[in-house]
Amino acid sequence: MALRKNGKMRHAITPLSSPKTTFFYKRIFPVLFFGVVAMLFLFGLFRFLDSDPILYLPFMIVPVLMAISSYQYIKKFSFNLVDEVLDVGDALIVRSGGREERIALADFMNVNYLPYGNPSQVSLSLRRPSVFGDEIVFCGPTRFMPLSSDPIIEKLVHRIDAARRGH
Repeated sequence: MALRKNGKMRHAITPLSSPKTTFFYKRIFPVLFFGVVAMLFLFGLFRFLDSDPILYLPFMIVPVLMAISSYQYIKKFSFNLVDEVLDVGDALIVRSGGREERIALADFMNVNYLPYGNPSQVSLSLRRPSVFGDEIVFCGPTRFMPLSSDPIIEKLVHRIDAARRGH
């Protein structure tokens, strides 16, 4: 959406990421998940020490394996998320951990959008590294139809492509 200010067309600031979803997946979900895994491990440990060790050995091994494999997954898909991405027309403002950077649309090299995941993720590869690295990853906007692509992100993909071509 464009706004007219002082005779000039200005692009309205549009949030592209969902800060509440990002907060949940970066901060709350790992604590809840690893809390449940720790409780399973402690249950197995207490039962292992209290009664038949062979019977409760899986309650000690499986949570450890779950924690190791899940940590790798969460590190790749949750810990790398930036806190907020705002569309300001010819650039994106990216905020995370108290840092902020304005990145021109033409500086993006590639866009990957995974609309069918939960949460949907958008990954923007940069031509040159920013303060956030060479890739910006964020949760897409929350949608009512979870198995559909988001029109805001689809328009962003086309605008980035046009900016790269210089149009």
